[in-house]
Amino acid sequence: MSFQTTEVIQRLWETFLRDQLANLPPEQRQQFEVQFEQRFEHLLKGAANGNGRDGFLDLIGFGSEGPVDFEDISYPYVQPDFDDSVVPSQLHAAAELYFIYQHERMKVFQVVDVLQRLFRLGKMRIQRGPGARGLYLLEKWKPLRYTARDRMVAYRRAFNYGNAQAPAGAIVNKNFHRQMVGFMVAVSHYFRDLLIGEVIRGGQLIDQRPFGSVATIQRLGIDLRYALDRSTYGNIFSLSMEVGHYLRTVLELLDSPDIKKSFDANTKWDVIEIVSNRYLGGIAEPSQRAKMAESGRRLLQFIADNDFKTAIDPILFQSTIRPLGPHAEAWIAAYRMTPDGRSFAGVTPALKEAVGQRPQTLRVVA
Repeated sequence: MSFQTTEVIQRLWETFLRDQLANLPPEQRQQFEVQFEQRFEHLLKGAANGNGRDGFLDLIGFGSEGPVDFEDISYPYVQPDFDDSVVPSQLHAAAELYFIYQHERMKVFQVVDVLQRLFRLGKMRIQRGPGARGLYLLEKWKPLRYTARDRMVAYRRAFNYGNAQAPAGAIVNKNFHRQMVGFMVAVSHYFRDLLIGEVIRGGQLIDQRPFGSVATIQRLGIDLRYALDRSTYGNIFSLSMEVGHYLRTVLELLDSPDIKKSFDANTKWDVIEIVSNRYLGGIAEPSQRAKMAESGRRLLQFIADNDFKTAIDPILFQSTIRPLGPHAEAWIAAYRMTPDGRSFAGVTPALKEAVGQRPQTLRVVA
C-alpha cells in the first residue's frame, strides 16, 4: 500500500471513528474504543506491504518500476517492540534474588554459619537429631555452592545493594532502588486516587472511570524492567535458583526441633533472633524485611509478566493491578520502618521525585 493511500486511510479512519462513537450511547462507547484502536493498528501493519529494501530501491529509482513518486512508495511502518525485548526468565530470577536479599539482610545465612561453627566446636547440645544431620550436610555441600561473595556481587549487579566490588565491565543497575520505590509509590498513589474517586462519584460515567494515572505506573514499570533485564545476564539465574533452594533448606533446618530446643525457642524466627543478639551484634528488623521480601517479589513478578500495552483499557488495567495495591502499601509501610527508609518523605513527594519533578520549596514572605 502506498504512502498516499495510507495517509488517506488515516484521515478517513479518524472521521469514521468520531462519527461512529458519536452515534453510540455513552455507556457503550468504552467497550468499542479499545477494539477500534486495535483495528487501526492492524490496518497500519497491513499498509506496510513491502520491506525496507524494496522501499528504498523505489525511492532512489533502482526498483523494478524505475523512479516513482513519493506518494506511490510503500508505507514504512515499523513495529514497536522495544518494551517486549526482555528475557522473562532473567526478570523472574531477579524477583527471587530480591527475596533472597531481604533474608540476607535478616542475617539468615550468617545465623546458619554461626550454628555450623558452634556445631563443630561442640557448643550446641545436639548430636543425632534432624538439625544435627542438616548442619552436617550443609558443611559437606558448602564447597559446591555459590559463596557469600558471589551473592554480594549479584546483589550489587542487579540492585546496586551492598559494598561489593562489581566485576570490571559488568552492568550495575544503579537506579534500581529509586525505580523500585517509585513504582511502589505509583501503585499506592493510583489506588489512593481510586479511593478518592469512590468518595466523590456522582454520575454514570464517573462511576466507571478510574481515578489515577495508568501511564505513570507503566512508565516506571517499563524502566524498572528494562534496567533489571540489562543487569541480570550471566550467573544471576543459576545463582538465584541455587541460593533459593539453599534458603529453603536453611529455613527448614532452623525449624528443626533439636535446634529450637537448644536455644529454648518456639519458632525458627526465635532462633534467628537469639543467635543474632548473642553472636552477631543484634537483630536486623526481620518483621519489616520479611514483608518487603514478600511484597517486593510479587511486584517484580508482575513487572516481569505484564506487557504494559499503551492502549490498554483503563478498567481492565485497574482489575489487573488491583491485587497489587495492598502489596505496594505493605512494602512502603515496612520500608519506612527500616533504617534505609527513615528519610522517606511520603508517597506524593516520592512519586514526584520518581517522575523527575523537583519538590517545591516553601518561601517565607516577610
